[in-house]
This record gives sequence, C-alpha cells and structure tokens, in this order.
Amino acid sequence: MDRRDLHARPVRARRRLRLLLASGAAAFTLTAGLATPLNPVPQQAEAKDDKSTLTVAVAQSVDSLSPFVAQRLISTSVHRLMYDFLTNYDAETGKTIPGLATEWKTSKDKLTWTYKIRDNSKWSDGKQATAEDAAWTYNKLMTKEGSALQNASFVTNFKKVTAPSPTELVVELKKPQATMTALDIPIVPKHVWEKEGDLAKFNNDKKFPIVGNGPFIVTDYKVDSYVKLKANKDFWRGTPKFDELVFRYYKDQDAAVAALRKGEVSFVAGSPSLTPAQAASLKKTDDIKVNDAPGRRFFAIAANPGARTKDGKKFGDGHPSLHDQKVRQALFTAVDRKTIIDKVFQGYAEEGAGYIPPRFKDYFWEPEADQKLAYDPKKAAQLLDDAGYKKNGDGKRVGKDGKPLEYRMLCHATDPNDKAIGKYLKEWWGDLGIGLKVDCMDNVTDPWYAGEYDLAFDGWSVNPDPDFVLSIHTCAALPAKPKETAATDNFICDKKFDDLYEKQLAEYDPAKRADIVKQMQSRLYDSGYMNVMAYPNAVEAYRTDQIKSITTMPKSAGNIYGQDGYWSWWSAVPADSSESSGDSGGSSTGVVVGIAVAAVVLAGGGFLIARRRRSTAEERE
Repeated sequence: MDRRDLHARPVRARRRLRLLLASGAAAFTLTAGLATPLNPVPQQAEAKDDKSTLTVAVAQSVDSLSPFVAQRLISTSVHRLMYDFLTNYDAETGKTIPGLATEWKTSKDKLTWTYKIRDNSKWSDGKQATAEDAAWTYNKLMTKEGSALQNASFVTNFKKVTAPSPTELVVELKKPQATMTALDIPIVPKHVWEKEGDLAKFNNDKKFPIVGNGPFIVTDYKVDSYVKLKANKDFWRGTPKFDELVFRYYKDQDAAVAALRKGEVSFVAGSPSLTPAQAASLKKTDDIKVNDAPGRRFFAIAANPGARTKDGKKFGDGHPSLHDQKVRQALFTAVDRKTIIDKVFQGYAEEGAGYIPPRFKDYFWEPEADQKLAYDPKKAAQLLDDAGYKKNGDGKRVGKDGKPLEYRMLCHATDPNDKAIGKYLKEWWGDLGIGLKVDCMDNVTDPWYAGEYDLAFDGWSVNPDPDFVLSIHTCAALPAKPKETAATDNFICDKKFDDLYEKQLAEYDPAKRADIVKQMQSRLYDSGYMNVMAYPNAVEAYRTDQIKSITTMPKSAGNIYGQDGYWSWWSAVPADSSESSGDSGGSSTGVVVGIAVAAVVLAGGGFLIARRRRSTAEERE
C-alpha cells in the first residue's frame, strides 16, 4: 500500500512513519580484497564467504517492523519483502495477479469471497503458510486490538473471516466491496504472532531472523541505521538473485549520494527523490545511471482543520482562522505552482491539483477552469478581506481580535524541497500580509499527531487501487483519543466525502467507481484542506557496475524503489552473474544497474522525517 511519504508519524506504534521516499534500490557484490568503511584495509575473503549484496541508501528510517503499526514507505517496502499478500500487482500493468491466493471467486450477491490459498508457500521456520494465517491476520485487524493497527480500513466492512481448510479462505462482507482483490495487507504467521500481547506495542524487532514467507528474510536491524535481509531460498516464486539486501538510512542526502559515488552503496532513493542538482551531477558520472520516471506520489500543503477525536473532542492548537474555507483557499490561490515546478523541481515533476497522480490515468482528476485555484494574488487578497482579515497600517493581516495572522508550518528537515518551497511561501504569503514560520525538524510526527501545527508539507504514495489514500480522510480514521496514533492524515472529517467513500467502495463497475473517486478529489480540492502542488518524478540513481538488470514498475517508465510489490529487489541480477532476470509477474527488465562494495551496514544517524507516509521521503507505501 503506499503510504505516506511526505511526513513523519509518531514513533509509538504507528507513529514512526503519508515521508516519501520515492524509489530506490541497488545492488552490489561483495568481492575478496575490497576495502569498506568499516574495514579500510582490504582483507582476502574466503570464497565460501562471498555473498552478493544489494545495498540501498534510503532517506528514512524504519518506524516499525510490524505491519500492524508501521506507516513509513521504507517499512511497508520491507514488509512486502518479508510477508506475502493475498494478491499482488503485475509489475507491467498494475493489474491484480496471484499472491498467497492462487485464485478467487465471489457469490452472486458479492457478499462472500472465497480464496484458494497456495500449498507451496512455507514460513522460514519450515511450517506451512495456510488460510488460517490469513484469517488470523484479518481477524486481528477487525477486532482492532490496539489503537495503532494499520490497514484496518480494508477490513472495516468484513463481517466474518474463516479458514474452512488450510487452502481455503472465506470472507463474508456486510455489503459489496470493490477492493477484495486489492487488500494490501501483509499476512503474518499465526503460530508466531499469537504469542505476542498488545500488537500496538509489538515492533517485531527482538528475535532474528524474523519468520516470514516473502522473497527475503530479515536477519538484522538497528534503529535509525539499517535493515539487513537474506534471500529466501524457499520462496514459491523463486529465489532472489542477490544473497543479501540491505537498506541503509542516511539522514543527509548529500552523504548518500557521495556514498554512491564511492561505491559504498549501490542505489540511492532520495528524500523522496534526488534533487535536480544531484541528478544532473550523477548523470555525468561513469558507472552510475539516473532513473527518472513518473512518480506515484503527490506533494502537498495540508491545513490543520482542527484536530479532534472520533467522538468530537477537540485538541491541539491549530490556528482557528484555518477553519474558514475562504482563508484556506486564499492561501492556496497565492501559491504559484508553475514556479515551484520550474524553480524547485526544475522540471522533475508535474503541476499538481487532484489527489491521484496522472500515472494512474483511470483515477486522475483535474479541476474545471472555473473551479481551479489558479495563481492570483489579487483574488487571494480579496478572499482574505471577505473573511474579515484585512491589512492594518503596518500591512499585516489582522482578525477581529486585532492579532496579526501568523502561521507555523511543519517542514521535514531532510527534504530540500520543503525548505526551498518554504522560502517561496514566506514571500508570497508575506505579500498578502501573513507571517509564516517554517519549522524544519527531524520529527514532525509528534506535533502532527498532537495537532500542534497550522500547516504542513504532506505527501503519500498512491497504489493502483486508491482506496487506502482516500480512507485516511474519512471520519473513521480519526483517533479514538487525543494525540493518539491514528489512520487519519490530517484530521479531516466531512460527511459528504464519507458518503462518496462508501459509494466508491461498493461500486464494482470500474468506470463508475473511477467517476466517484474523481468526485471525492473534487470535494477535497474545494474544501481547501489539501493543496496538491506537484506530482514529483521518481528520480533515483544506481551503479551500473553492480547490477546487471532490475525491474522497474511499470516496465516502460517506472520506479525501482517503493514499488507496489517486490519486483525490483526480487528480480535484480548481480553484474557478475551469468543469469538474466526472471519472470517478474508480467514485467521484464526495465533498467540496468550495478554491484557494490561494502559488506556491513554503517550505522547512520538520526531519525527520519516522518512517520507517515506523508513524510516527504516516506509516504506510506
């Protein structure tokens, strides 16, 4: 699922996370006699110890290795490697293909779904993966044992889930649900997880190797530093070509790029993408290729609508003026998206508006000419006048209380785009008479969940099925208690939006459902709570002397890191291998990459910017 990349969530349960990383992976082969950062003097390695290792530099750290609580893109990407899902997405077309389930059917009334579970999937401890594991996972989400459980939106409409046999899973629904072949929920081993207590507090990071049935097995993990995985030789789709896969966290993106140049890592994902300057420089470097493809994320400004719980209890200290739609629209009308695309992204992005990136053409939406909040400072000033915030003698906008209009904006310290755009906003909004303080911090999650912000840079990765990123703006996603980790992206609760959400969820006709999803985006746009400024490209780089081939998604022009699946890492072939990439679920090799140099993962500093996929580097899956 894609989660929020553009901002950070709390470290509790799910809070560690809608930043975004955008894409990334690379590979490298450990060879005898090579120097590494932890071993400056080359040592002669014994042949039996040689392992091909693919090392990926990422701009966010793992918030949790538990799929019940994690939100960051890096975490959900790792979960796709650790655990199988009921279904998967074809690497080339994005259409549903078999995963743990080999086939499925629904009753005439569409209220009962029956899945056939494959009999050739084993957990890494040797036990068979069965329908009972899937039933247990879904039932835990349904009972919501722990306020931080992720992915609960997928099962809210479930009435009953059973496993009549090891190879048969039956899901009974309260009403028809169009996402039954797009349940982006990692299936965990019941015999391991049922021994744990509160799942909201279990991070799955104490016992290694971690029992899984995906293409890779997690063997080691260090907070704010790295995650190490080894190839699962018993994976039913086939053994990955690389023996090891390492995700190494770099708080400083320039340091990650430098590591790529030196061969200390094989791939750099960016924060969530490489900057134009970094991409331009790397394009001129031998043995390094820059992959520039349409992204699956959006980059936005989120306005605090007033933090509240499900039962309506208010908390936080968001500026009350932002409760006024005219004020929110005035702010967004004073944002010059074209300048942001040209000056900040320097062409590595498309101008934004709707919630779904143009990469997903069926759901992509654009406002009509008379609806569009085009750049118009005069109109913005008039909207503020109409809302009762007029300029005083000092040129400052003041309300009825006589206090100047000033806002705080959450900014991800590791995202250069946040900082650059923040400078433009201070200028544009300053001309309107509005003060702006851009707070760039390593941890934006805690103030975000506490509702202690006015505006924030936001962003999520979107899946082929948009249900999840739509669900985070429903009333059901609000927290049960103040400051509690929750599924909500920005405390939005709008009855009309909720009604449309329920409607699209029950609509099986693709064209009709797409139309409803577009209506939801239109509603979100008009509300002014979210201002989507851009759809950033997935700009990433890798060493071509370390990987022979690797699959992009989609095949023709797609990303490597943060895919809706595990195709890139599973298919990657070491540069010194005589093998070619195998069947990747309908996709063929998309890019050529390279091998690498280090054997151990460096402990790399700090905390990530976001816990949610909203973090600019994170995005939830």
